Amino acid sequence: MRILSIAATGMMAQQTNVEVISNNIANMNTTGFKRARAEFQDLIYQSERRQGSLSSDTGTVVPAGVEIGLGAKTAAVVRISTQGGLVRTDNKLDLALDGKGYFAVAMPDGGLAYTRAGSFQINGQGQVVTVDGYEVSPGITIPQNTTDISVNQSGEVMAYVEGAAEPQQVGQVQVASFVNEAGLQALGDNLFKATPASGEAQEGTPGQPGFGIVRQGYVEASNVNIVQEITSLIAAQRAYEMNSKVVETGDQMSQTTTNIR
Repeated sequence: MRILSIAATGMMAQQTNVEVISNNIANMNTTGFKRARAEFQDLIYQSERRQGSLSSDTGTVVPAGVEIGLGAKTAAVVRISTQGGLVRTDNKLDLALDGKGYFAVAMPDGGLAYTRAGSFQINGQGQVVTVDGYEVSPGITIPQNTTDISVNQSGEVMAYVEGAAEPQQVGQVQVASFVNEAGLQALGDNLFKATPASGEAQEGTPGQPGFGIVRQGYVEASNVNIVQEITSLIAAQRAYEMNSKVVETGDQMSQTTTNIR
């Protein structure tokens, strides 16, 4: 009987679904987090009577065959890159992207990673870095005697230096966009890496066509909708239970067959 194996694939698929939903809920307060959705496909079919085959010597054709599906599988876990809400913090180095794009971050191995989490800080050398100490790319250095920092919507970083009448520009925030954001590889710590599926990073200045603008004093909240996630969790749980009932039914059928004398 194929019942047990088919139901088992359904249970494994729904287990993955629950794990994805659980990760979404766990990160509902993670800055810049993008929720994910599990997608499924049916497995191969066992053909017991092929449609279109000849059913007689006179050329009559079978209009519909007999194909038995062998279950389901997880096809992909797709990241949904919709805009999260902007939360006001009034921190001068909290930057949120209102629109498309990612901040670039220089990694210790010399490569670049990308993030939507703009909770930046200043290290001991005055460099603007992430909470893990990775420098924002291109590098921005704040003078030691700076009294205030201003970042406009185009990403120009202005420092008000003590004793100077006019502010001085100390850097320019650049953003990167990708043809397929779902193809980015998640590294953890709110970081992503470009892959052949995402395409090469297209860098530009905030506010240009195809790029979002910078909002100083804000961070982007996650785009997790808790009501939607709980609803999806209930549906996934019910689907798992129904597949377990199929396993129970298959076991009872097998037991009935075994007891035939």
